[in-house]
Amino acid sequence: MTIELDFTHDANATSWVESANGHPDFPVQNLPIGVFSHGDSARRGGVAIGDFILDLPGVATALPEGGYDAALLGNAPVLNALFAEGRDMLFSLRGAVFTALTDASFREDVEPHLYPASECTMHLPFLVHDYTDFYTGIHHAVNIGSLFRPDNPLLPNYKHVPIGYHGRSSSICVSGTDVKRPTGQQKPAEEGGTPEFGPSKRLDYELEMAIWIGQGNDLGDPIPVGEAEEHIAGISILNDWSARDIQAWEYQPLGPFLAKNFASTVSPWVVTMDALAPFRTAQPARAEGDPEPLPYLQHDTSHAAFGIQMEVLITTPKMREAGAEPHRLSHGPMTAMYWTAAQLIAHHSVGGCNMQPGDLLGTGTLTSGEEGGEGSLIELTEGGKKSISLPNGEERKFLEDGDEVIMRAYAEKDGYARIGMGECRARIVG
Repeated sequence: MTIELDFTHDANATSWVESANGHPDFPVQNLPIGVFSHGDSARRGGVAIGDFILDLPGVATALPEGGYDAALLGNAPVLNALFAEGRDMLFSLRGAVFTALTDASFREDVEPHLYPASECTMHLPFLVHDYTDFYTGIHHAVNIGSLFRPDNPLLPNYKHVPIGYHGRSSSICVSGTDVKRPTGQQKPAEEGGTPEFGPSKRLDYELEMAIWIGQGNDLGDPIPVGEAEEHIAGISILNDWSARDIQAWEYQPLGPFLAKNFASTVSPWVVTMDALAPFRTAQPARAEGDPEPLPYLQHDTSHAAFGIQMEVLITTPKMREAGAEPHRLSHGPMTAMYWTAAQLIAHHSVGGCNMQPGDLLGTGTLTSGEEGGEGSLIELTEGGKKSISLPNGEERKFLEDGDEVIMRAYAEKDGYARIGMGECRARIVG
């Protein structure tokens, strides 16, 4: 697909919404879309701008040409219908909202439809029909494989086929929702013994990104890899929680089940493909000797990746009581993906699977391959063999009740305004 830049990417553009100017996440060059409510009002679509949320259906009649129909589609508790209209509709909406927020002549009509974000509640942006989690982080795959197969960490299929599994859509939660520690069976202490049963003792996070599907495809009609990006609504942050002790007992032969289905947390804002256009970058080259993708997965990868930086932080009850800042555990780039987003969609649909608006694809844990870039605690602690030390002297191998995990992501590049994804956070409760 063609990556096009336009007036909405102008780094010198400013908004009459003063908090947007220089905002680390939501300047006028971003304009992510989500679902919000204010007080007892109904859920509806909104756009993040600085410290405010613009009410899409409320502002529809005040928007310049091209924004009215799209904004009215935001008058719903989920955004499936809006994003199902495809990239052209979103492009028109983005341009109209940008103009309304940068041209002071629109201020009188638009300003009454701005709500302070601190007074609003965010909700899941989509009705999620299906959720598929991939395993595209090759450095994570090597680290995990090394714990069990030190001499051969990657299975033979890894570099030939995008590996994934179908997750549970009903337990996807929006940022800020508490996560209850899951209970399940755990591996027997001795070979041939009786499995233990109880709350997970090895609860972990996974630093991932969420790829949302906009326009879908008909059953039996695969999406070609060259057209796949037209089906992406946008990107958010994803924390795919894992109960490592439950997973170790149940995952063979069919893969994750109860270790994954208790919760997955997403950030509430969908950063659109148009907003991300300046930050597209080349997919990292495959290592020498790696196989070429099969023909149905081959495409131009010169701008197929996303120059997005990610980080994960933690706060504990003692840290919050002391007023301490969150402690960063790790950080790394979204370019740690071995497969591109387009390849994930092409592979997912190649057998005829019908993708639907609001379907969620997880990238899998994205570990950078460098020290400090581990995307999960099981990597940071080498499978729980060592503890990590926090600034206040506390130690962790896995998450304890009361711990809060915070994930952030942003894109920045010389000559363009930095844009962010907001936060993906959740607290563990017993």
